[in-house]
Amino acid sequence: MESPVDLCFTEDGCSNNIVLEKQVFQSKVPESHVQLACSLHYCAFPLNGNELCIWNTTDDPNHQPLHLIGHHHSITALAFGSKVDPLLICSASRDYVIVWNLDECMKKVLQGLMPEGIVIGTLLGMVLYVRFSPDDQTVAVCAGNRIYMLNAKDEAILAELEGHLAPVTAAEFCTWEKNILISVSEDRSFKVWDYCTGLLIYQSAVITAFPLLSLYIDEENKQIITGCADGQLWIFSLISGHQYRCVVHINVKKEREKFYNKIRKSEQLDELQNTSKVYTPNDIREEETVETTFPVLRIEHCDKSAYLSNKGHGFSAVNAQCLWIGSSTSLFIINMANFELEAVLHYRDYSALSIQFAGSCALMKKAVSGRVFCLLTSMFENRIALLEINVAALLRSQQSELLVTGREKGLSAIANYSLLPTSPLCLKKETTKFVKKKGKMSVIKDQPLVFHSKIKSSGYTSSPQMNMFSPKTSAKRNNSSTSKCKRSFKLRNYEEYPLANSPPTKFERQIIVADKPTSVCCIQYSGDGEFLACGLADKTLLAFNSNLTGTPTVYSGHDGAVNSVGWSHDNNWLVSSSEDRTLRIWSVSSAEPALCLGKEMFHKSIRSAQFYYIDTFILLSCGAEFQLLRYYLDTSKDEMKRYRNKSICKSVQKFPMASTVEITSLSAVNEFYSYIVLAAGSNRALEVFDLNAGCSAAVIPDVHSRSVHQICQNKGSAFSTQCYEAYNLFLTTAIGDGIKLWDLRTLRCERRFEGHSSRCHPCGIAVSPCGQFIACGSEDKCAYIYENHSSTYSHKLTGHTESVINVAFSPSSPQLITATLDGKMLLFLP
Repeated sequence: MESPVDLCFTEDGCSNNIVLEKQVFQSKVPESHVQLACSLHYCAFPLNGNELCIWNTTDDPNHQPLHLIGHHHSITALAFGSKVDPLLICSASRDYVIVWNLDECMKKVLQGLMPEGIVIGTLLGMVLYVRFSPDDQTVAVCAGNRIYMLNAKDEAILAELEGHLAPVTAAEFCTWEKNILISVSEDRSFKVWDYCTGLLIYQSAVITAFPLLSLYIDEENKQIITGCADGQLWIFSLISGHQYRCVVHINVKKEREKFYNKIRKSEQLDELQNTSKVYTPNDIREEETVETTFPVLRIEHCDKSAYLSNKGHGFSAVNAQCLWIGSSTSLFIINMANFELEAVLHYRDYSALSIQFAGSCALMKKAVSGRVFCLLTSMFENRIALLEINVAALLRSQQSELLVTGREKGLSAIANYSLLPTSPLCLKKETTKFVKKKGKMSVIKDQPLVFHSKIKSSGYTSSPQMNMFSPKTSAKRNNSSTSKCKRSFKLRNYEEYPLANSPPTKFERQIIVADKPTSVCCIQYSGDGEFLACGLADKTLLAFNSNLTGTPTVYSGHDGAVNSVGWSHDNNWLVSSSEDRTLRIWSVSSAEPALCLGKEMFHKSIRSAQFYYIDTFILLSCGAEFQLLRYYLDTSKDEMKRYRNKSICKSVQKFPMASTVEITSLSAVNEFYSYIVLAAGSNRALEVFDLNAGCSAAVIPDVHSRSVHQICQNKGSAFSTQCYEAYNLFLTTAIGDGIKLWDLRTLRCERRFEGHSSRCHPCGIAVSPCGQFIACGSEDKCAYIYENHSSTYSHKLTGHTESVINVAFSPSSPQLITATLDGKMLLFLP
């Protein structure tokens, strides 16, 4: 037995041991590719082939290794029982499957007697995996391509599960579903069994080209995670009704490269000292040339309680559940909320470790004093090593690079400090005077040539009559003052948005927005929740009642598809942009635009336009830059100069986005004062602009695998109240890459949402006013609703006839609108 080696990492003057090699055991025969076992206080491994060695992980020198002898052939699989009293361990070889009671074995050793176990299976073949049931009454033994269900108290085969076409490599019991067992095999599939009756409930198709080696059941999210021989992780949902669908597929190699890129790009990398290794691109390339295989040997729960006890990030990815991923060369901590790496521990980076390439590994589920034990067997030598890993020190050494960026810049969606005099948001005096002068000049009007104060309209100012609807918009908006009074009265009497209600999933109504199938490009509710505006691909803009009843108001004038629409904070104005390179501002009480900015002002199509800073500015994106416009609206008309537009618009400043061809999505909050503008580009990056400082504040590269087509901020509404930190959360989505939830304070992805289909069409997303639910469209003619604490969907809304490309939550009541490619909108209620 070799002496332990201490590997140190120093940070802030304090010594923190990342890895401590507690013990090294030398075996007479190779022990690679053996299922090892770890419990809270014990580790079990085979020694010299047929000898079972149990090591007490406490530092008490009186605790000596316990050696149990009973097998004639080499032990190939070990597993501890689920209960602590009594603590059982099962060992398996070609000849026997034996269950040992550790308390009784220790008593017999103290009495000088030979410990004995209970033989529960004989001559079952080459056993690769064993597992106790949650009540320790049954043992699943994977031998060849069969699974034997054995009684843990005597030699009896309760069931024999057949169906795999290759050796079964792992099997796990489902804790929340009685009598359910899940298995994976080298035949590259998984199967779900009722082990009491021996019936096969579900069998998957071939998942990957490589054998499946490891299996873990995530009880919290009701998922199974399986790892294969080429470093791929596949996660499937076990929630009833999900039909064992694939939630996400993770390439651990690629996630490792992304993790290194984040560290290299961090501004704080050069300030770190005394680290065990600073990674460079050469290191990654060198390791990739050496690693021809990347097997996932073990998947285990990672306990980060000691690390999190000193952190106060609120809702953050570091607070989410994590898993250990053990491979032949490394240990990874992967976050189950965003499916990204939290930390990497390479064996070869610690030269004093006895094992650089592992054949098998096992890890403790729960940390003791912030440390976990890892048991490794060597791939090429007859060694077994017991490592003690300081989880907090490992995470702290690598995550400090990733967590400081947003916090040090003080980014916040809510304006929490005063406006700077140099800010482009600060209204200058000459601008105000300019607007006032214009107002004074318009007071003096030319007198008409007739003696009447008013003349009858010739009809040119009436609303255009569309063949599609033939609406009478003038009759609808005759008494605009009365309408405004009614809306303000309702607003005062609205109840607060219900926070405890279930999401709107019950189909209520469907309407067709056009005579011919036309795509609904964008939809948005007004701030009071009374109206819904939608832009169509047939160049029209419509405004419906929130319950989708009655005749809509038609706003026409664009010469291309309407690609964005936005309401003003006072709900009296609409802004729209189109593929025809024009922007128009409409009065809700009139179908005629109050302001039109044409092609002479914009060199490319306007992808998004909205009111900003509580209706003080217009924010729009055009090409690789976005613009801040100051405007003045005047809808009054001179009878003789009725076509002369008195509204004024002036460009305040243009903000180019770095290294991109085009801004694909733009987002800012208009519901409250905010200095932050989020812009996503065709280069797959997302840039955060602080308009108080008038410059770019941060850049997040490679937000998705493809360019972001929508940014959705958690803006809340006037009818709901959320905690202050929640407004710093925002969503991004891209074709083929799901939805990601980000935190502006850390600039990190906090959670990923997978399950909907978006491979060709950009499907829209929306956040409920309470911040608890996320809705998204999908190409499978359904809409999906996620809860913000789960990565898998909770509700699937059917009934659509085409792909759902847009969704919108009402700000005042729990209702959801979905829009499809063929021009239909559906209303859902709780």
